[in-house]
Amino acid sequence: MSHFDHEKSAKNHRRGGGGLRLLRVGENVRHALSSILARGEVQDDDLKGASVTVSEVRISPDLRNATIFIMPLGGDPQRLVTKALNKNAAFLRGQLSKHVTMKYLPRLKFKLDESFDEATHINTLLHDPRVKQDTKINPEGAGTDGGDDNLVDQV
Repeated sequence: MSHFDHEKSAKNHRRGGGGLRLLRVGENVRHALSSILARGEVQDDDLKGASVTVSEVRISPDLRNATIFIMPLGGDPQRLVTKALNKNAAFLRGQLSKHVTMKYLPRLKFKLDESFDEATHINTLLHDPRVKQDTKINPEGAGTDGGDDNLVDQV
């Protein structure tokens, strides 16, 4: 690796380019938090009996902050579970220190994962009769409105 390549790599790292390491650390934190939550180690009335899926953990490039995306079974319309997890973030961080070895454990911030809702919305749109009509393939090459939209046949 030349000096120029090393400089370029260092610049990318400062801009948050340590992608593989961040993904690996995030995945380790996700697994540890999932097991902590599954064991029900947090004593909070809003979390009692709640089954929570940790879908993703995003770690900041400096490894000081972590955003944890969660989805409680049955949803979280009033965001009670999300608020309870954020209220108990310091406790969870302490429990996390027993499972993940890091120089500095990141501060935890829990957010409701809305990607499931977005996927459901997209799926609903794709199955809408009007959209299905637009995606039909006409074997003759003519448009669905009966007109001759195929420019190749007109030439």
